Amino acid sequence: MAQQTTPIPPALQQFDSLPDSAEVRLPTVSAIYGCSPATVWRNVKAGRIPSPRKHSLRCTTWNVGELRAAKARIA
Repeated sequence: MAQQTTPIPPALQQFDSLPDSAEVRLPTVSAIYGCSPATVWRNVKAGRIPSPRKHSLRCTTWNVGELRAAKARIA
């Protein structure tokens, strides 16, 4: 059986070149941390991943600078 690969979100491909003020959505955060969306939300609740910003009912984003700082604390 052939493995199905998930496409890498464009924001993740360019994550290192994004400014700290940029915002990314849940699929990118999930790919950055290598976990499922549900695990992202569990880690937000536990304080391991920064809280997102809610822009509207269906638009939630994370700040790139905050994600980088959180990843640096983990490493």
